[in-house]
Amino acid sequence: MPSAVVSFGRVLVMGTVAVLVLIAGVWASWGSAQHVMLTKGRERGTVEVTRCGGGTCAGPFTPGSVGARARARVVLEDSVAVAQGRSYPVVLKPGGDEAVRSGAAGVLYAWVPLGGALLLASVVVAGGLRRTRAAWVLAGAGAVLVTAAFVAV
Repeated sequence: MPSAVVSFGRVLVMGTVAVLVLIAGVWASWGSAQHVMLTKGRERGTVEVTRCGGGTCAGPFTPGSVGARARARVVLEDSVAVAQGRSYPVVLKPGGDEAVRSGAAGVLYAWVPLGGALLLASVVVAGGLRRTRAAWVLAGAGAVLVTAAFVAV
């Protein structure tokens, strides 16, 4: 009887941890992904990066959608995927001058935190829940997502 209770408790706790890790990954990704994926009514265009520093890159915004207006400066997150002197398709976040990458590369890059969460959850599922097949599926999905983002960006 006590081993059944311990086993049930382990499954309950580890299942909760795995679900919370996945929810955190979606939550972290959705902040940027919503702007990239749901572009209706948002300003779309390109930004030519002229300056990078302090974790951000900036440059002039050239509109590419109806209703978008040109801006002298918009801010883009500085990452491995952004280089000074290059142009990138972007979507502007509403109510400011912050931009996020758009297109396939932007979508994949926005979901990288979910890819990391899938990899982390696979360890919890394999070790805590002892479900190796499900863990391999989670790890494979996370690795594919992170690799695809790396290749696309």
